[in-house]
Amino acid sequence: MAEIPLLSPYKMGSFHLSHRTVLAPLTRFRSYGNIPQPHATLYYSQRATKGGLLISEATGISDTAQGYPDTPGIWTKEQVEAWKPIVEAVHKKGGIFFCQLWHVGRVSNYGFQPNGQAPISSTDKGLAPETGCSPPRRLRTDEIPQIVNDFKLAARNAIEAGFDGVEIHGANGYMLDQFLKDQINDRTDEYGGCLENRCRFAFEVVEAVINEIGSDKVGIRLSPFADFMDSADSNPQALGLYMAESLNKYGIAYCHMVEPRVNGNEDRVDSGSYSLLPMRKAFKGTFITAGGYNRESGNIALADNHADLIAFGRLFLANPDLPKRFELNVPLNKYDRSTFYISDPIVGYTDYPFLDSL
Repeated sequence: MAEIPLLSPYKMGSFHLSHRTVLAPLTRFRSYGNIPQPHATLYYSQRATKGGLLISEATGISDTAQGYPDTPGIWTKEQVEAWKPIVEAVHKKGGIFFCQLWHVGRVSNYGFQPNGQAPISSTDKGLAPETGCSPPRRLRTDEIPQIVNDFKLAARNAIEAGFDGVEIHGANGYMLDQFLKDQINDRTDEYGGCLENRCRFAFEVVEAVINEIGSDKVGIRLSPFADFMDSADSNPQALGLYMAESLNKYGIAYCHMVEPRVNGNEDRVDSGSYSLLPMRKAFKGTFITAGGYNRESGNIALADNHADLIAFGRLFLANPDLPKRFELNVPLNKYDRSTFYISDPIVGYTDYPFLDSL
């Protein structure tokens, strides 16, 4: 198996991984009332392997963090308790489980917000009406520490729930990305303008979280090249490189970046000349890449040292035993996109067949 890069062992800080095939964070809309449900126990444990890394679906850090129906949170005691059996099931199979911490920012509407208030963001520029999002309210400078604190408390709660670590969601046009990208961030305070200022909020979140739970338990996900939810930047290469270089001083477990060829939920036809390679070279810790990989391209990326680990979303969703299928090099189940975001507790969730059941 060591001849198959995706199945070779790897040491990520204090974590000993038996293979390099990672479950990417995947929003699933099955946490009714923002409470993780018992069916998630089966879903995650199906995809857990001894020494395999799983990253949870995006998980809200506060009551202002929600922007979609039935996504889980981790800001209340009830949510923490609901996560415990799910995490325990993954650990029983020997898996390593990180919780992705999420604030959607302006990608929300009045109906998801406490007291029907406006969603909060780096800006008061809204998204197109057809997105269903309500006009946001620009956070005041003195309010930003509260959001940083929400990330910190959510990280503490994740550890209390049993997670091995957390991934800070800084990608895909959500709150942190709304500060990072100059096509959204139009602030004139110390959180806007130059690159250093736009990245300030993200680094404050990283610092608060590592001070709370330890740097070895923290990762971050970034998508400098994506323009999903109008989250474009005029110089994504410079943004990605600055983030990768600056993150080194925090000693975090990993940096997880989305390939330029992927934009939100879709693959691009052409990613141009963009590449994550400069960021991979700049970041000194574990580097995870995600976006449109299969067995062949994942193995090549690892063999060429373009990444340490490869995160798989759609393929892992449809193939709960993906590492085993990679090992045997057998055909994969096809994913059904129409069931990605429905609320059914079984269909498109826990009903994809394993090899030994075919």
